[in-house]
Amino acid sequence: MFSKAFSAAIHGIDGLIVSVEADVSDGLPIFDMVGYLGSEVKEARERVKIALKNSGYQLPAKRLTVNLSPADIRKEGTAFDLPVAIAILAAFGYIPEENLKNVLIAGELSLNGTIRRVNGVLPIVYAAQQQGFSKCIVPMENAKEGAVVAGIETYGVENLNQAVELLNGKGEFQPEFVDVNQLFTKQWEDELDFSEVSGQKAAKRAIEIAVSGMHNILMIGPPGSGKTMLAKRIPSIMPELSFEESMEISKIYSIAGLMDAKGLISKRPFRSPHHSITQTALVGGGMIPKPGEISLAHLGVLFLDELPEFQKNTLEVLRQPLEEKSVTIARLNASYRYPAGFMMVASMNPCNCGYYPDRNICHCTLNQVKRYLGKISQPLLDRFDLCIEALRINYQDLEGKVQEEKSSEIRKRVQRARKIQLERYQNQNIFFNSQLTPKTIKKYCKLGSKEQSILEQAFIKMNLSARAYHRILKVARTIADLEGCETIGVKHLSEAICYRNLDQKYWGE
Repeated sequence: MFSKAFSAAIHGIDGLIVSVEADVSDGLPIFDMVGYLGSEVKEARERVKIALKNSGYQLPAKRLTVNLSPADIRKEGTAFDLPVAIAILAAFGYIPEENLKNVLIAGELSLNGTIRRVNGVLPIVYAAQQQGFSKCIVPMENAKEGAVVAGIETYGVENLNQAVELLNGKGEFQPEFVDVNQLFTKQWEDELDFSEVSGQKAAKRAIEIAVSGMHNILMIGPPGSGKTMLAKRIPSIMPELSFEESMEISKIYSIAGLMDAKGLISKRPFRSPHHSITQTALVGGGMIPKPGEISLAHLGVLFLDELPEFQKNTLEVLRQPLEEKSVTIARLNASYRYPAGFMMVASMNPCNCGYYPDRNICHCTLNQVKRYLGKISQPLLDRFDLCIEALRINYQDLEGKVQEEKSSEIRKRVQRARKIQLERYQNQNIFFNSQLTPKTIKKYCKLGSKEQSILEQAFIKMNLSARAYHRILKVARTIADLEGCETIGVKHLSEAICYRNLDQKYWGE
């Protein structure tokens, strides 16, 4: 007898529907599984056999063949255990085959029939909804995660017997419900606030500009000047996530196995990997490709603290993702694409001791300073739209006599600037000024004759690259948006050029 159930495989951040076909025939009692299977899926044969036995199902001694189709896509992970068991039970007549037609199933089986959580349930349920399935059966621990997808009923089950009862229409099962709107409330209640950072007005201004246009920013300064404090508070001034953005981030976290109990990521990510991180952990990959830190920071912040302490080769792999806003992991059998539209924030000391160019404290030789700064290549440095110096804090600033601006006040200005950008780039697949291409820069960053003259002088005097030239224009466009100006003026352009002076100060010497 033949039966067919449905499951899904993960490819990149998307789910691909997989048909789980089971055939029972006379012959030697052999259990075969085919369909380009990974090692975890091959091992499902033993897990399924014992789980069926321990769940009370006595199967006749027959030849059993299970095929996971399409056979040209590699199947990885343990999510196929439950659909394989269901397809076998349907083939033996325990479940009517018509009950499986519009149902997608995913879950790992333990030997006693308990169903365990799996990674990637959100993209699996989303793929099912897109393909017109009416129900999804997933592990109870993944039920909330799947329930955030509208237009499809998601049921959580704890063991194999519950899954069979649900498919046979026995017992009382209710689809999981998640109030998505409730997840987005009180986002900033426990956030760190910019009012906690004393002084550093110039750095705060630069960060506000960077967040408004999703520009990359580098902070240089001595130890204890507040660089890390400022970076950690950046999410508190970023606009709240839309549901579509939240779904995109949640898919990545679901595949990586980092989804929290709420079932949906409702805050912008802030990832801060240690400087000992490997290239694979940073950009993604591995034997079974998984998203790396740059994908986990998608639509949020990737903070690289003590930038020169990272391996130079590790930093260089960031160059392409910073331009493409995605990373492609190529393997012999397939290519996996992960989004990487993050805002890169980096901090560093100007030398080994951290106090250069203050010669009263710094005793590093010029060669030592050059060697330390030389760990950051010019191509990578060009990819920072803003470079800002975090100066040492005065005692008067620490006394707290001046009322520092709260994150909520800065966020209002950022949201206004973001709204202007969204309206300007409607239907162009551009959401931030940092995404402008050379072609669109000519259209939206037009300069008057006076502004052109200033930029020409800066280009020649500062020996700028074409990339730095374009980034100055994009930053100037963001500064103009913050002030609500339709055109880029002299003061907007001059301020944007100032944010390129710092790399000249240190790396130009």
